[in-house]
Amino acid sequence: MLENIEVSRVKRFAANTAGRDFAVGDIHGHFTRLQTALDAAGFDPAIDRLFSVGDLVDRGPECRAVIDWLAKPWFHPVRGNHDDYVVRFDTCDVDNWVYNGGSWFAGLAWDEQREFAVQFRDIPIAIEVETAGGLIGILHADCPFPSWDQLRTELEAPESNKRLKLVQNSCMWSRSRIQDADSSGVAGIRALVVGHTPLRQPAVLGNVYHIDTAGWMGGHFTLLDLASLKCTPPINPSLSYDWE
Repeated sequence: MLENIEVSRVKRFAANTAGRDFAVGDIHGHFTRLQTALDAAGFDPAIDRLFSVGDLVDRGPECRAVIDWLAKPWFHPVRGNHDDYVVRFDTCDVDNWVYNGGSWFAGLAWDEQREFAVQFRDIPIAIEVETAGGLIGILHADCPFPSWDQLRTELEAPESNKRLKLVQNSCMWSRSRIQDADSSGVAGIRALVVGHTPLRQPAVLGNVYHIDTAGWMGGHFTLLDLASLKCTPPINPSLSYDWE
């Protein structure tokens, strides 16, 4: 089992005064497709930043390329449930992981598996980004609390390891907000950006932006400009947001 190393669960970023900040939905080992979407948006790695809602690996053909992407100074992900499998590779339900796209990892040598786990352990659960319009929060799946301040407290100063595990699992796995069409939103931030649930097009519920438009399985990668909260490509009003 990997040693217990303390890592930051909430990572903060100051406003980008030189370029643009984008968020993108689940990647799942399709980095070439992602790069194509960035090129189409005129992404400039010298001044722009890309924030990922996680699920960097599994299911796609380029999972090992994630190491190169994690080294890019402008690429900043949160941890998705598939990324958490990598962190817990020596204790998780391997059969379930392989069934859900983890066979690429099962084929690696143990030393290489451990190196992936060490790098993925540094990926935070939550990201905060300052913008001119206010603070943006980024999680993989959902915020299980009515306010961002409460989530931050729960992640940074948990009352117990059991409580922390429950909160982290909700952040990485919950679909209750999108399934219930809950538009109550999250207080204390301008917007929350999440993925996890594949949709035909982005869905906005209150101030929560669901942007996994299945670029990894035949859809397209949506890039959300964190300053304007506008999507590239733009939302098509003729489509429902349900993925069928």
